[in-house]
Amino acid sequence: MQTTRRILTAVFAGAAILGSASNAFAEVRVFSCEPAWAALAEEIGGDRVDVHSATSARQDAHYIQARPSLIAKLRRADLLIYSGADLEVGWLPVLLRTASNARVQPGEVGHIDVSKIVPMLDVPTRIDRAEGDIHPYGNPHTQTDPHNIARVATVRSARLQKIDPDGASYYQQRTAQFTDRWQKDIARWEDRGAPLRGMKIVTHHIAWVYMTHWLGIEVVGRLEDKPGIPPTAGHLADLLAGLEDQKVELIVRAVYQSERPSEWLSERSGIPAVVLPHTVGATKEAVNLEAMFDDMLDRLLEARHP
Repeated sequence: MQTTRRILTAVFAGAAILGSASNAFAEVRVFSCEPAWAALAEEIGGDRVDVHSATSARQDAHYIQARPSLIAKLRRADLLIYSGADLEVGWLPVLLRTASNARVQPGEVGHIDVSKIVPMLDVPTRIDRAEGDIHPYGNPHTQTDPHNIARVATVRSARLQKIDPDGASYYQQRTAQFTDRWQKDIARWEDRGAPLRGMKIVTHHIAWVYMTHWLGIEVVGRLEDKPGIPPTAGHLADLLAGLEDQKVELIVRAVYQSERPSEWLSERSGIPAVVLPHTVGATKEAVNLEAMFDDMLDRLLEARHP
């Protein structure tokens, strides 16, 4: 009996020690609407964050259901980050309302709307839903310019420090390390991407505005006649006819978009079609943010000069 009691005492003591060690700091629970912002949370937060992405790279973030599992995740979250500019307007407001989590509501420290942080492109001067899926606050696909990643990293770090002040020095150190590496990466990417400046491409959707602005690439046509409206046979035929006098070098789409329109145009025009990683996980090579931009440039350069 005494031996059993000693064993139980040792077990409970060990459990208490382990529990104390595991609770040395509380994990900050981060709810990200897109994989790129989830990856950035892991870069800045390291072991002090528990990150969940509401979408995968193979999903169109415009069209997600407000599932009970997402509501449960957001209800427990300490920090919400999303692209904004109405990208998630069809489902995020429902999640926020149903989850009833005061920590992540607009205006709170745990609420980050990326569209409020970065310079927005394609801000319309006129809103007409007949023109397709128009975003009134600008183009929401900001993650394809690495300068925007750097801007969001700074804000993300500051918010984590407020939410978890005990980890402030940890977040500061990781942010400094990330920023130093990221600025060197940007210089390397811009050097590699210099030959792409002035290149003409056709894209499936308007998702590449920030990438093309960053690299100096010209978009001369889109497979979608109107944003968010699937390509029609008539529009594709008109687009093909209009490309005869254009020196277009690539047709670009994201992994979640149908390959048929771009392959149709490629077969008839002789222009290579390529899938680019629009976020982390969009290709097997894009395992993190750095790899995403490496693979983006690899695919652009390889498709241009096979």
